[in-house]
Amino acid sequence: MHVRKCNAISAGACLGMLLLAVSIAAQPSPPLTPRSDTAVHDGQHDFDFEIGTWKTHVRRLQHPLSGSSTWVEYDGTSVVRKVLDGRANLVELRVEGAAGRIDGISLRLYNPQSRQWSLNFSNIAAGTLSQPTIGEFRNGRGEFYDQETLDGRAILVRFVISDITKDSCRFEQAFSADGGKTWELNWIATDTRGADEGASAG
Repeated sequence: MHVRKCNAISAGACLGMLLLAVSIAAQPSPPLTPRSDTAVHDGQHDFDFEIGTWKTHVRRLQHPLSGSSTWVEYDGTSVVRKVLDGRANLVELRVEGAAGRIDGISLRLYNPQSRQWSLNFSNIAAGTLSQPTIGEFRNGRGEFYDQETLDGRAILVRFVISDITKDSCRFEQAFSADGGKTWELNWIATDTRGADEGASAG
């Protein structure tokens, strides 16, 4: 209601209508009905598929983000064990090839509040843990990210777990030097079940 329309009616009626309008405007809005979200995914068991012993073939780009296209290859095993009643798991990677040997571990920790995993890798030759990549699984695909430095410049790191079946899976690591606009793969690992996988599960 516009105030100027009150000139044509009595002051009392005008005042009454104004008070009614103010009263209606002052009424609190009805509370919003919360959205019924779909069931929240508990990701604590997302890595259960990987528990056991795997044969692994690794391809590694020797000099990432340098323009080089020289890849080296390794073969070996990856052993994954549950720890802390499944709230974490530990990976032991042992591979070797013409470029040498890699002995590494990855401690994966689940955060029940964020429902995300942190992947903490260490090349035993370095003796320290790397910056963790953090992420989750969606629709059977795991994606994990972090920010690091390479040769003094800030880069983004993406680690992807895909093509998951009962007996195989694929791991890829990529770097980006332009804020995620483009990515360069530098690590590809293809795992297949080893014959003794039952002995290491648990």
